[in-house]
Amino acid sequence: MTVDQLGVTTEESFYRDLGDGRFESTGATAGPWSPKAQHAGPPSALLGRALERHQPREGMRIARVTLEVPYPVPVGELAVNVRTVRGGSRTELLEAELTSQGRAVMLARAWRVVASPADTPALRPEPGPAALPDAQPLHAVAGTNADGYVSAMEWRFPSGDFNTPGPGSAWVRQRIPLVAGEPDTPLARALTVADSNWAVAFELDHVRRMVINTDITLALHRDPVGEWLCLSAATAASPAGSGLAAGRMDDRAGDCGRILQTLLVTER
Repeated sequence: MTVDQLGVTTEESFYRDLGDGRFESTGATAGPWSPKAQHAGPPSALLGRALERHQPREGMRIARVTLEVPYPVPVGELAVNVRTVRGGSRTELLEAELTSQGRAVMLARAWRVVASPADTPALRPEPGPAALPDAQPLHAVAGTNADGYVSAMEWRFPSGDFNTPGPGSAWVRQRIPLVAGEPDTPLARALTVADSNWAVAFELDHVRRMVINTDITLALHRDPVGEWLCLSAATAASPAGSGLAAGRMDDRAGDCGRILQTLLVTER
């Protein structure tokens, strides 16, 4: 992978479709902690893409996806498999698996449900996020790899940045598509950014200690609209416990969903 003079990735996509459920990962998938391991955003979206394409039904939508990350996802060839766990006329439980060299490195479960009636109230319990700021210089987490996923996304912080501690928010969009030659769906765009939820609100010391999420749950009460999404997040933690990052996802029309992540907090 290469980056231009502004530090922005020049990869054409996160993945290339090899056929038969196999995908080649590009360097743009690399996470901030290691150039050999993917940020969980792109593989989450790759599983979301597979879930959406699995026996789709008119009038149904994926309302919630929970992703488990038992192992780091390597930057390399991946395979995706999907099955229906429980089918029904109004709800379906789907399951997907991402494998690398035969080992499961990410798992997903999703509820596909009948879309709500047109006269359902549009409830928005919280105020919207700060307005989308003007273009900003490339953002990165201090001391980490910025040549992969971080530079493949455009970040705009209403205030602060990745290195400002405390609850935070950031507007973000993809510079490149998930799979080469394909338009991205709203679910894929949402899953591409959802894993960054806790990173826009670093409140635990991830330099002195290891702090990393073991899972991602994205629940969408409506499909996001447009390319820009905003993450607003805060972290809870307890001695002899663990961390919990909770966030809201907005698009430029307002609130569309919630994100929850369990954080492992341990000595290095």
